[in-house]
Amino acid sequence: MKISTFMMTILATTFAVAAFSQAVPAVKESGKAVAESTKEAGDNIKAATAKEPNKSVDKGKAHVHKAKAHAHGHAAKADAKAAVK
Repeated sequence: MKISTFMMTILATTFAVAAFSQAVPAVKESGKAVAESTKEAGDNIKAATAKEPNKSVDKGKAHVHKAKAHAHGHAAKADAKAAVK
């Protein structure tokens, strides 16, 4: 009886570790997407208060951050789908 309980504990731990290792990439990508979105918002605010030469630079940076956030969002979604399979 003790061996059966011990084996069940090992089996449950193994599945928990496998599920956790699959979920970690999705969480990382989601965090990156949020960080890029925050940077985009910051650059948009800087562009709104800046004079013309700096305004164009900040708007360009905001577009780059938006594109990166979009890419990280897609990667997070793909990782989440892969974790479910």
